[in-house]
Amino acid sequence: MIRLKWAMRQRDTVRRWVALTIILAMLTSLGFYALFTQVAGVWADPPLTETGLLEKLSSLSRVIAASDTAQRPRLASAASDSGLNVTWQRDRAALGLPSIPNVLERANNPEAHRLFDSSRLEAYKPGDWPQQDGHYALVMQLADGSWLMFSMPSRSWGLEHWARNLIVIVLVLLSTGLVALIATRRLAEPLQTFAQGARRFGADFRAPPITPVGPHEIRQAILAFNGMQAQLQHFIKDRTQMLAAISHDLRAPLTRLRLRAEFIDDPQLQGKLFRDVDEMHAMISSSLEFFRDNARLEQATSFDLAQLLQTLVDDYRDQAIEIPFSGPPRLVYVGRPLGLKRVITNLLENALKYASEPAIELRSEDDHVTIRVLDRGPGIPQDRYEQVFVPFYRLEGSRNKSTGGVGLGLSAARAIVLEHGGELTVRNRTVGGLEARVVLPVLQG
Repeated sequence: MIRLKWAMRQRDTVRRWVALTIILAMLTSLGFYALFTQVAGVWADPPLTETGLLEKLSSLSRVIAASDTAQRPRLASAASDSGLNVTWQRDRAALGLPSIPNVLERANNPEAHRLFDSSRLEAYKPGDWPQQDGHYALVMQLADGSWLMFSMPSRSWGLEHWARNLIVIVLVLLSTGLVALIATRRLAEPLQTFAQGARRFGADFRAPPITPVGPHEIRQAILAFNGMQAQLQHFIKDRTQMLAAISHDLRAPLTRLRLRAEFIDDPQLQGKLFRDVDEMHAMISSSLEFFRDNARLEQATSFDLAQLLQTLVDDYRDQAIEIPFSGPPRLVYVGRPLGLKRVITNLLENALKYASEPAIELRSEDDHVTIRVLDRGPGIPQDRYEQVFVPFYRLEGSRNKSTGGVGLGLSAARAIVLEHGGELTVRNRTVGGLEARVVLPVLQG
């Protein structure tokens, strides 16, 4: 049983689905055409010149024309049936024909003159007759001056040749489109599930594995992605545990160094040692906070990004720091609010420390959200736009140890933005100052 299921799954491949789609589209088109031919009836009837009816009428006309005048009414009656009525009259007026100006032009074609040996041919359509039960009629004058009329019932749903071909083309397109829609949906849904799962993992590394669905190739890709996801989750868990142990092991010797420095008699040497110990403690704490980063453990959720930025602005206003905000009053976004709050806070702190007049702008597009943190300051050299995101890198002249920074703020901010699938860049403003731009993708449901 297991082997049978495995064999069936092996047959469920993308190549098989493409081949089946083409075959089913062709069969469906043929089926629709057969249904059209059978049900529509007269719609699919070929022109009269292709049915052999004209040849039949030509033979009847020759037989009646060759017979004795007294026998012609009887022969005409014998040749009539439910689909054809044959009438012979000495005078044209006795046929009761309507007065139509172009009856001669309708029958004026080489095929008609080849089949019928007549000096005058007239053709009538159902709409030519004043009665409701109009019919087709072919009237011809025999050599002796008498008249022969062939009447056929009207085809109420009859269409021209081009109209019938157009209907067949439409049916073929509809059937092919229907089969293609079903087949592509069968292939697109697993790919969409795969893409949603990948985006979900990008926003939340604790996201559950993706359920393997779809053809064999797509299931294999999903299983490979799930394996990679499990390895990354295991790596992050091990790294967190390792950093917790490092934190404990490094803080203990630093504490002992500070206690021993208390017994140094030289105040100048003691002060230098205290500063070195404090700097090492700050660097270790910042490094551990960067690598451990509880904000990255936060689960993605739906929140109001505009309100989060407004809250930050209000917090700084409570500290007598005015930060202008420009953007919509409400903007729902799916992400990690704690992490994004840390990103904007780091950018604002940099703007306050190394520049002035910080401001925030929020813009929303169809597929992404843009946050701009602006300031008025010296900016940074263009060749350092990427270098400032390197861990522990600090620009000379704009940062110093007295600020308390160790060069991890921008690195942590970019790491959080990248984990949201976005990007963080900096560039100088033309009016002076620096612009930090955060672009976050909008996760489609």
